[in-house]
Amino acid sequence: MDGHQNHQNQADDSWEVAGHRFRSRLVVGTGRYKSLEETAAAIEASGAEMVTVAVRRVNLADRNAPMLQDFVSPQRYTYLPNTAGCHTAQEAVRTLRLAREAGGWNLVKLEVLGPPPFLYPDMPATFEAAQALIRDGFQVMVYCADDPLAAKRLEEMGCVAVMPLGAPIGSGLGLTNPFMLRSIIEQARVPVLVDAGIGTASEAAQAMELGCHAVLLNSAIAHAKDPVRMARAMKAAVEAGRHAHLAGRMPRNYAADASSPLAGMIR
Repeated sequence: MDGHQNHQNQADDSWEVAGHRFRSRLVVGTGRYKSLEETAAAIEASGAEMVTVAVRRVNLADRNAPMLQDFVSPQRYTYLPNTAGCHTAQEAVRTLRLAREAGGWNLVKLEVLGPPPFLYPDMPATFEAAQALIRDGFQVMVYCADDPLAAKRLEEMGCVAVMPLGAPIGSGLGLTNPFMLRSIIEQARVPVLVDAGIGTASEAAQAMELGCHAVLLNSAIAHAKDPVRMARAMKAAVEAGRHAHLAGRMPRNYAADASSPLAGMIR
């Protein structure tokens, strides 16, 4: 392959979920910022094309108060309504039905959380909610445990993407179980997004190096001392991780290997 073709392929490196195509592989949340102005500036800097919206926490309908849509345009960004804050299947299903009535959104992110302090995905409730939403005609991207069996079951049920956690929500602990994430990625036939737990740019790059389609994060940007600069860092990290994955890393050797050949050395 010549350099021109290689450059062209890199330029066309997009991904698709449920008929929606994206060039950016960074998906960002819209909550936890100090203001809607800061939200808009950070999302702009991130280069993201899809944003998650916590339907129960963000003002999408009250014209008498500042609305997210006035700062983050749904014409420019693909809104992904999510069920943040839901702890039962019934709550999650009701929340997304209301979101569809309010904004016509059909592509959604399902998450059903267990109790504090870990807020780990409640997988029995997640299966129950996913089944009901798919039956209702939703296109479900689903937050799940870092469990290859659970991820495969959700895919086989009809979820359009699986989103295993890197670490508990908001923890910033990075990828606590890369082996399981890699196992999910290798067997999936739908997009895999690492979701939750990433705290800094190197961890976003690591997720992409594992081969996931995209990375979803919120707190890592919103809780940074300089959210806009961190958004830029995350954009660069996701792009770097994707390039590294496509390039194919060198093998790990447990012995030194001189980078310059020894043959023909002047002695």
